[in-house]
Amino acid sequence: MGSLKARFNFLFRSTKGLILVAIALIALVTAIWGMISGPMAEFGVRDLVIRTFGMDIVEAEREGRIILLYHAIAMAVVAIEVYIITGMVPIKKHQQTNINAIITFGYLFSLVFGLLFGYFGHNFIFHGLYIFGLSLMFFGGLQLAVALWPWKVEYHVTDPEYSHTRSGVDLERMAFFTMAIATLGSALFGAITGSYWGNGHETFLAEDLIREPSKTILQKSIIGHLHIMLTLIAIAITLIVGRWQDFKGPLHKIAMPFMIVGTIIISLGAWSVVVVEWAHTIIYGGSVLVMLAALFFVIFSWRQLIRTSLERRGITKARFSQKLGSLLEDPLKFGVGWQMVFMNFTVSGVGIFMAVKLDEIFRIWPHREERIVLTGHWHILSGIIATIILLYYADLAGLKGRARKIFGWSVIIFSNLAFAAVTIFSMKRLFVSESAQQPLVNWTMLIADLGLALVLVVLAMLMISRLADLFKSKGRWLEELDESGYDKEPDDVADTSLEVQA
Repeated sequence: MGSLKARFNFLFRSTKGLILVAIALIALVTAIWGMISGPMAEFGVRDLVIRTFGMDIVEAEREGRIILLYHAIAMAVVAIEVYIITGMVPIKKHQQTNINAIITFGYLFSLVFGLLFGYFGHNFIFHGLYIFGLSLMFFGGLQLAVALWPWKVEYHVTDPEYSHTRSGVDLERMAFFTMAIATLGSALFGAITGSYWGNGHETFLAEDLIREPSKTILQKSIIGHLHIMLTLIAIAITLIVGRWQDFKGPLHKIAMPFMIVGTIIISLGAWSVVVVEWAHTIIYGGSVLVMLAALFFVIFSWRQLIRTSLERRGITKARFSQKLGSLLEDPLKFGVGWQMVFMNFTVSGVGIFMAVKLDEIFRIWPHREERIVLTGHWHILSGIIATIILLYYADLAGLKGRARKIFGWSVIIFSNLAFAAVTIFSMKRLFVSESAQQPLVNWTMLIADLGLALVLVVLAMLMISRLADLFKSKGRWLEELDESGYDKEPDDVADTSLEVQA
């Protein structure tokens, strides 16, 4: 096989290569478009980037551009999760190939042409190709749901350690299936509303409507859509890391039913925002179940990390310091659980506090302050999901030894500093007046920008190392291609085998 063909197969057919390309594109978009954000304007960076790349920026079109940017990045994130799922959950080889191919074309069309349309002149051919990419993503999702169908006898489980029904239906697989179906329904929920653009529906950002006493059905639909889609992305990554760390035992048997029922309830709650005023009560009920399932995973994960490390070192009666050292030994596997715990301080806790004190505190603040809290709230959740994906990918890419520890702890520490700073900034009115806020604003913005920039630097180092490896004739990429089975010609690969990767 020619060297170029082998590298193409690695990048666009193997699970590890596909994830690598998607992460690299997200990092590139984040780095470039992050430089035209508000904070960069103060340093003159924004104008420089706009002139350098020839962007066509009209301030009146800001909301539309942001929506395109969010969707472009979100499609790439969804693609990464699909690649991981098709690689780790048992499905037929030809199904994995078809799903990955459709999803790849879909997110690339959406990302490339969505950004071209939004930021480089409004050529509506690009907009049509952007919509075509979204349609491909939906079609790929349908195929994924079919492949994940949990009631096939061949996918039943008998191991008592894993959650399953009496007839052997794998409840973890059912949780993946439920998440896929809910995601398709929620995407359709947003797409139907989007079809009314220009015909009764105008572009807006959800945080701009928080104090509108009455909202249209289309506005409520968009608000429900954006909330449930981010939630389902979080549910997907929770299931992924659970399977990665071989989540099992009594907690697994409780967590999977909670995750399934919670996913259904949250989805129904988000969809019902257009018809009932108390939809958030439904959403809260489902969120409790999903968060409990995530908590059970964290407990299992940290126990497992401590136990395996102590057993490897031959320690039978460990002191607290030894247990703590064992827990922190592998920052990648510890980090995914820690980020979920940290989320409660920067996302869930803030959200609950806002709900409890909404009329007493937050509605007394100026509109801009409440808007900042909400914007920071979901940006932090998105960022935490991204860091969990990075920690998982670092393990998938085979980082070991010192490089593994440096990458893992850098992502954890720098992202936590940034998210904590944003949380303090968004809630600043609780403890500082507007006239005295500037020093706090300066320091929190500096720490947030620095923390996120350092995460991108660490990620860039990993991407550069993978790029350098790709130029080697016998690099790691070749081993990963061999593992995938795509180093062979299509006729040489039997599609009757199941792809089972732990």
